[in-house]
Amino acid sequence: MRRRFPRVLAAAVVTGFLVGVVVFLFEQAVHYVEVALEEVPIGVRAFAPMAGLAGCALMLRYIARDPSPSTSDEYVKAFHDRVPHLPLRVVPGRLLAGVSTVGSGGALGLEGPAIFAGSTIGWSIQQRFHGLFAREESKLLITAGAAAGVAAIFKTPATGVLFALEAPYFNDVARRALLPALLASATSYITFVTLIGDTDPVLEIGGSSPRFNLVEVAGALAVGVLAGLSARSFSRLVAWAKGLAHSVALPVRIVVAGLVLAGLAFGAEAAFGEPLTLGPGVGAVDWATETAQQDAFTLVALLLAMRICATIATLGGGGAGGVFIPLAVQGVLLGRLVSIGLGSIVSPDDLDPASALYPTLGLAAFLGAGYRTPMASVMFVAESTGASQYVVPALVASAVAQLVVGSTSVSKYQRNVRLGHLERRFTLSITTVLNTEVLTVPPDATLAEFVYVHAIGRRALNVPVVENGRYLGMCGVKETSTIDREEWDTVTVGEITRNDLPSGRPSWSLRDAVAAMEDHDIDVLAVTDAEGLFIGVVSESEILRLDEILDETGG
Repeated sequence: MRRRFPRVLAAAVVTGFLVGVVVFLFEQAVHYVEVALEEVPIGVRAFAPMAGLAGCALMLRYIARDPSPSTSDEYVKAFHDRVPHLPLRVVPGRLLAGVSTVGSGGALGLEGPAIFAGSTIGWSIQQRFHGLFAREESKLLITAGAAAGVAAIFKTPATGVLFALEAPYFNDVARRALLPALLASATSYITFVTLIGDTDPVLEIGGSSPRFNLVEVAGALAVGVLAGLSARSFSRLVAWAKGLAHSVALPVRIVVAGLVLAGLAFGAEAAFGEPLTLGPGVGAVDWATETAQQDAFTLVALLLAMRICATIATLGGGGAGGVFIPLAVQGVLLGRLVSIGLGSIVSPDDLDPASALYPTLGLAAFLGAGYRTPMASVMFVAESTGASQYVVPALVASAVAQLVVGSTSVSKYQRNVRLGHLERRFTLSITTVLNTEVLTVPPDATLAEFVYVHAIGRRALNVPVVENGRYLGMCGVKETSTIDREEWDTVTVGEITRNDLPSGRPSWSLRDAVAAMEDHDIDVLAVTDAEGLFIGVVSESEILRLDEILDETGG
């Protein structure tokens, strides 16, 4: 591994460069479509997302040749797969599907396709030069590619690193990929900003700087609690919207989602003077942070609800894109609500209504809770605002939100923590070590037959007792030793069979099998189906051959 690691780092740099170029082309294509649609009347623009969702479906079916619109989730899934598979041929179709979805006004972010493209490029480099890398090193390049995608699309290289390391887990990080992610993220950022000629952050939250007094501390706690509760509900809505693909036909989903998005666009035009529900939501952030009036609470709450509905409708309609920016936008709006609410109950001298503190805290808390990436969300705040005084209150709000959000997440493939070398093996199915070619003994066999055929002839200490395919129990040398030698020809196996021992099921993991064997001090566990029919056995010696087992199963 040490000899190959410089190769991994070099591959990470190449990955970062390629991702920077691809993300630049993707971002420019989306920008071109957005600019073109800004010139059309609202009556046409409101229905553009429906056409975009239809275009997305066509791109996925005929170009990607994969109907799934999943993007950033594919990175997390591939990270945890024993043998990752991210075919490069899918990337053009998914990127064009993202252009069609987001460019037309779908309420998703650009980071989803960027992360998918980045992780796929990293995996493809490892596959193309597989002779130079070990199989496990593909995950390092997958992580590096994901970091490069975030770094380029948001122009936040440190956020890209932290997001890629945090995203696979609820309460852990993929620490082994740190150096490759750093190099890929930096290279991708440099490539992207060089091509685009701009280093301005994607989300610019204006306003005065925070003074951070006791009122602000209380406000940070309030933002954290509200963001955690809101992110929990939003994550469940995201899961529901994605689940519609299994119960509702795609044409129906496209039409319904398109009508919902059109209705929201008309409503936003009437309420705010512009269709703030269309697109990722940068315009919504500008509107909310520039509206300092204390009587704007109802309007901001309305915009927050409409933005959530727009994102869920876009996902339900099969749109391709990410929820990173939608989460950030919802966090800004939530923070603005807290700012207005506090302004109505505290002294004006203690709270600056134009302060960008609470929208910034909301961004960090909502984003961190939704994706379960608290460090990346705080770093996103630091890189986007360039103000160090935002970091400490953002840490407070983000930490509180993590406590409140529970075990929910917008990504269904996240796992709780990294498993150790042995722990990963114990998650394997019991069928991995199941021996179905087992000699059994009938209950009417004599002990003499058992001893000479099984104990001495096969050196088997414990043998399953089976009659007509049904498992009856286990007969062992220990039980035989309690019977006098003179009685071996008359006493049957069925008379000393132990039927108090557990039997496993094919659905068990190796951890379940080991626990059952330890509890009853046995080294052989019979495996049966739900009706008690004998399938085979799992032995302690086979479980100890974990490395060989993984080789046999391609693990």
